[in-house]
Amino acid sequence: MKWEDLVSAALVGTDRRAYPGDLLGDAALEVIRRRAGHPTPAPATAPSAVPGSGEEAVSSGEALAPGGAAPPEGTAPPEEREAVPRKAADRLRRVLGGEQPRLLAEWLRLAAGSGRRVPAHVLPDLLDRGDRDRSIREHLGLLAGHRGRWLAARNPAWAYLLDEPTGETWELGSSGDRRAYLKHLRESDPEAARTLVEATWTQETPDDRAAFLELFESGLSIADEPFLEQALDDRRREVRQQAANLLSRLPGSRLARRMAARIEQAVRVGKHEITVTPPTECDRAMERDGIRAKAPAGTGARAWWLQQLVARAPLSVWPGPPAELLAKRIPDWDTELRLGWVRAAIVQRDPEWARAMFEWDPIADLLVALPPWEQQRLAAEFAERHELDNQLIMVLGGVEPPWGAGLAAAVLNKIVKMAAVQPWNLGELSRIAGERIDPALHHLAERASAEQAVQEVAALLRFRAEMREELS
Repeated sequence: MKWEDLVSAALVGTDRRAYPGDLLGDAALEVIRRRAGHPTPAPATAPSAVPGSGEEAVSSGEALAPGGAAPPEGTAPPEEREAVPRKAADRLRRVLGGEQPRLLAEWLRLAAGSGRRVPAHVLPDLLDRGDRDRSIREHLGLLAGHRGRWLAARNPAWAYLLDEPTGETWELGSSGDRRAYLKHLRESDPEAARTLVEATWTQETPDDRAAFLELFESGLSIADEPFLEQALDDRRREVRQQAANLLSRLPGSRLARRMAARIEQAVRVGKHEITVTPPTECDRAMERDGIRAKAPAGTGARAWWLQQLVARAPLSVWPGPPAELLAKRIPDWDTELRLGWVRAAIVQRDPEWARAMFEWDPIADLLVALPPWEQQRLAAEFAERHELDNQLIMVLGGVEPPWGAGLAAAVLNKIVKMAAVQPWNLGELSRIAGERIDPALHHLAERASAEQAVQEVAALLRFRAEMREELS
């Protein structure tokens, strides 16, 4: 069957022009061939894995051979996962085609969570998108199925897929599989996960060592301290920095005690005043503990070292509650000390300090230290009293979704108020509301106001609600 026949059948419908085979499956295979630069006639018939779903058994990789090399033999392995329902696949095509494109990552996450995969006729567009956008790759290894990986092995543009998680084990999987396996194990048995990493640590690549340490935030305890202390001597800077970040969250660690001793030399807390004397040099011992010697452009070296010392010292070293410390006079190095406290609250996930520092300066990153309900309460209060600007957008972006009714109402009210005075300035606020409010609350948005911007939020929430229902 020729390409023209496929197009003709697609245009007039199979009721008017019979097609002997799987139209969507054959068309998908021909698209893949043409994108690889080797258009060939699609097979007249091809068995369908799921009747009417667009699935096909790809019989040859000849069109995907790079550089005109001899075509590889073999067929794609049979799929083990069921494809997503037709309605869900159709919505994915709409998103890939430009309708609500910012929801692609959410669709992929939901589909991967359902344990299913995308049908074959969507693979070319989806894998092309993954080639251009690294942020959506996390779930593609699972969603592309065996056929997707088979194609990726034959098309260099899609080779990135071979490094994404597929559900394989630690011993047999790719780097992505091993990270996913370790993440799950770390959440369920932190000690077993650490033992697993220790056994192969010296054989791992620098990128994998850094990626593995990022997963140690889950279940972090003083039992991890000896291993992390050794990681401070790693050749890779990212590994050393991550190890130092983790050790900073362990008040009983040797690094925390060393940082506390340095703070005692640099800061004196009096009854009404705090005296600060930053270090005059960054020695090798400080660098080993994660202090970067070179300051960013526009920041003095001593100010930079002070901020980092304060950020890595255990917050328990400071006498008294944070609100009292913030109220004291700081004659010199005031901003640097406070910025160090902000960073310490974020790194050490300290709720009391995060609340106090957010009141001093509502930095979105501080919200990570608070439970979701408190994030939403603080953001709702901030939205009610603050103007619509980049800071408000950043604070809202730092709130973990999905947003409940309280924050949803506060943001919708802000949209209504701003629509009357700054309708041209609502774009990002409306988008973030539609993407982060719980889609089950679309009726709340529909009833909130007849204002067009609010109804656009409601429409986006309905779109997401339908998307979730199709993938449930």
